[in-house]
Amino acid sequence: MKKVAASITVLSMMFLAACGSSPSTTVKQDTPAETKTASTGQSGEKKTLEFWYIDPGDKEKVYLEAVERFKKKHPDVEVKSLQTPNDTYKQKFAVAMSGGTPPDVFHSWGGGWLKEFVDQGNVLDITGKFDANNFSKVALDNATFGGKTYGLPLGLSIAEFWYNKEIFEKNGLKPPATWDEFTKVIDTLKQNKVIPLALTNQSKWPGAYYLMYFADRLEGSDLFNSALGRKGRGFDDQGYVKAGQYIQDLVKRDAFNKGFNGVPYDAGAGRQLLYTGQAAIMLMSNSIVNNVRQEKPDFEKKLDFFPFPSLPGGKGDTSSLQGATAPVWSVSKKSKNPELAIELVKELSTVETAQAYSDRTGSVVAVNGVNYKDDYAKRIAEQVKQAKSIFWPYDQTLPPDLGELHKDTTQGVFGLSITPEEAAKKMEEKAKQMLK
Repeated sequence: MKKVAASITVLSMMFLAACGSSPSTTVKQDTPAETKTASTGQSGEKKTLEFWYIDPGDKEKVYLEAVERFKKKHPDVEVKSLQTPNDTYKQKFAVAMSGGTPPDVFHSWGGGWLKEFVDQGNVLDITGKFDANNFSKVALDNATFGGKTYGLPLGLSIAEFWYNKEIFEKNGLKPPATWDEFTKVIDTLKQNKVIPLALTNQSKWPGAYYLMYFADRLEGSDLFNSALGRKGRGFDDQGYVKAGQYIQDLVKRDAFNKGFNGVPYDAGAGRQLLYTGQAAIMLMSNSIVNNVRQEKPDFEKKLDFFPFPSLPGGKGDTSSLQGATAPVWSVSKKSKNPELAIELVKELSTVETAQAYSDRTGSVVAVNGVNYKDDYAKRIAEQVKQAKSIFWPYDQTLPPDLGELHKDTTQGVFGLSITPEEAAKKMEEKAKQMLK
């Protein structure tokens, strides 16, 4: 039927959800701190679970409502919840893991990011502790390694071009389906003094969406599968060189906001360009819906999306999508209350939680049994159903060091500091060392 990059097969209608970010860190506590430090389980003392996540806004509210349901079922347990923006979270979590003080329950993305901590022996195996039939197999597989499961997915995000409908209408533009149409949109917007593409690439992963989509549209998912599996084609393949050339063509066309490689995503500067009408389009996961509903609710009436266009002579299918499982809820192996932590993970991924998540954040989910009501969720779910393939982010699929090099070289290509050929060569040299 439909195949997913890295040899993951789409077996059914997979409905998945997204990650978001916020410029602040939020600690949710509902009892005095001295009470929450009691975690020994001794008589008269409440046990404590620490729960870390990255999403703000309505997603955060959905998570905390699930926490409250869990607490009603377990009145002897307190939950200390901490929200941290995406990029800060990754740093904070790595430090906590290496220092031996990780949270009991934590947000992950599955894939290579989670596997790194699994390989270190830091994540609890929850195989057999849940009903696998409750989840989309493709999403669950992304948190399963060696036949063992290390996390439950609430959803998966899908990357699209999100745009300001009002600006398009004002300039007589329609969502482009081909590269020729896309470049004409860019040129028209520039002529009318609107930034065509908002990009916040200090964190590197937003720019990586472009490289992955260009490579997929040019060569299909077989290119990455081949490079990852060492099956003939590598990361120095002409498909990756051409993908880099497309990126640099956009840069030279002045399609992006000034200084994009130094603009952070979490601070929201890129979204502000959309909100204020300074920019028209942003390539981003559907987490942007959650951001809009939190930051600028009245902008939602202007918000719409279209898929990445086809490329001249491209071998890839235009139905293919870039996706990421997120959030995936996992448990630290160092948890003093592992069974309770597993119960919290299960509460965070029930149909009730998933339904609220979809309804309030415009997301599709990886939990079976949800009835899609939100218009964004319905449309993206239909795309997922029709997709020939869904490919995971390279930095969450490749070994960590190779994933970082992928982001570094892609950022360099955007900055015109290295050529696409140089970037591809560096990736292949590293891949030969790390992939066997």
